[in-house]
Amino acid sequence: MARQELARYLRERREGLRPGDVGLPADRRRRTPGLRREEVADLAHMSVDYYARLEQARGPRPSPRILDALTGALRLTLVERTHLFQLAGADPTPPPGPVRRVRPHVAELLHRIPDTAAIVTDAGYDVIAWNPLADALLGRDLRAEPNLARRRFLGSYRLYEGPSAEEFGRIVVSRLRRAAERYPRDEAVAGLLAELRAGSEEFARIWETNPVHAPGHRKKVLQHPEAGPLRVNCDVLIVPDDDQQVVFLTADAGTPAARALRHLGRTPH
Repeated sequence: MARQELARYLRERREGLRPGDVGLPADRRRRTPGLRREEVADLAHMSVDYYARLEQARGPRPSPRILDALTGALRLTLVERTHLFQLAGADPTPPPGPVRRVRPHVAELLHRIPDTAAIVTDAGYDVIAWNPLADALLGRDLRAEPNLARRRFLGSYRLYEGPSAEEFGRIVVSRLRRAAERYPRDEAVAGLLAELRAGSEEFARIWETNPVHAPGHRKKVLQHPEAGPLRVNCDVLIVPDDDQQVVFLTADAGTPAARALRHLGRTPH
């Protein structure tokens, strides 16, 4: 029964995906919904025969390594990954690392809110998506250094100033502590933490305090190299399935910050 449930789950997930969901070109000649078995096998780096046997409930019990490969190939969320392990009769291992891709509907959301700078950060504080206003507001070097933790503690450009910078430092450390616990096998997270500990006494000091942070509404002073200090509202939307955060930066109507945002949004970058 367990094998059959696993097989059914794999088929349903495969048939529910479109080629564009996994970066494959659309093919109008497809006669069946979803991806082909050979496409999933290729994405998971396994033989087509092995994957086919899993879908036919006649394969061996998959190992955690195979289950992780299927998690990536089928674009499973953290919750769906846990369910896959349970169906396979295996104890869920720590995820290999933070989800570093943005779901299409989340990416589209960034461009639907006027006069709002919006970014998406993964569990390791890499900015993995942003809209044009965020690009103008947060610095055009996002592509050169997309990690906000590294920029906060090691970079020459700080996103916030004064008490806002101190608070953001505690928020960063709190979130990175959770990332270290959740993704102990991820080399990128481990490397980032080692770099921050070695390069910032402030980071090491805050880490020892084990700060606790709950996302919510905050007012911050953001330092822009051209517009100067801007008092903005910071609101966070949690994407729990992917352990990501969508951060929205806005300004109260009629304030200098609102005018600055409007100007930045209209300026070519």
